[in-house]
Amino acid sequence: SFSSRRRHTRYWRDWSSDVCSSDLCEDLLYSLRVVRALPRADILVTNTFWLPVLIRSERYGKLYVHVARFPKKQMGLYRHAARLQAVSQAVADAICAQTPAVAHTVRAVPNHLPVEQFHATPPANSRPPLILYVGRVHPEKGLELLLRACARLRAPHRLRIVGPWQTELGGGGDSYRETLRAIASPNPAEFTGPVFGAEQLNAHYDAATIFVYPSLADTGETFGLAPLEAMARQRVAVVSALACFGEFLRHGENGFVFDHRATHREELLAKQLDTLLAAPEQLPAIAGRALVSARQFALPQVADRYLADFQSLLAS
Repeated sequence: SFSSRRRHTRYWRDWSSDVCSSDLCEDLLYSLRVVRALPRADILVTNTFWLPVLIRSERYGKLYVHVARFPKKQMGLYRHAARLQAVSQAVADAICAQTPAVAHTVRAVPNHLPVEQFHATPPANSRPPLILYVGRVHPEKGLELLLRACARLRAPHRLRIVGPWQTELGGGGDSYRETLRAIASPNPAEFTGPVFGAEQLNAHYDAATIFVYPSLADTGETFGLAPLEAMARQRVAVVSALACFGEFLRHGENGFVFDHRATHREELLAKQLDTLLAAPEQLPAIAGRALVSARQFALPQVADRYLADFQSLLAS
């Protein structure tokens, strides 16, 4: 029909530039090879762009599409799938808003943390206290906001930023790092660069007094793994008001949230950090509740949710 052609044209305009990328071309070649090798199954979980488009028969199993990013209006291509599994309710809501016709297939099943991530150690009692950020050093992560907020703090502190600034690793580049250094002066922040080993990364979490994740990426953060990792190490996290963080962090109970959309957001973040730094005796109780909340995302618990969802599809 004309309406169908018009809808597909709109989808093409939205993601045609992405389709031309080398990654998606390689994904198409990979998916074509996979289709020829697939065995019969009950459930087929996909984690590529093209494979769900190519699968049109249930002999490969109920089609279970893993959606780890915010949709770009391409979910209509997967109308035939039995399940669109979003990694957070925020992503699930975005799918339903963009493509209401697939809403009945959407479920949120979160990412998991490995069991070894959980470690009950009280917040570090370092002097001066260490404020930690872990993630890509990129403008969308709100690091300029963090540096300006830290410049307002009355209490002595250290600031450590762990993550890549190199563009090939998803960072903002050398010039962006120098911009951050200039903002931080005369109270320089420590930039460690990327950390690839779990032990080294957890050592940074364990050394921290407070973990801060001030992301501004309203349609970029789909789950919020870094704050949850910090909570699993029994650390108090302060995050921006992105919807995905609300699935595991509750303000004043197991962590803290500041409004990153407010005009005085730097002042809000600085006030929250000053309050925590001025009352270190309150941190252990909050950090303990953070650890309890993070345990809900341990591998066994998330695996059970997957299995229950698989069973519901087979029963139907």
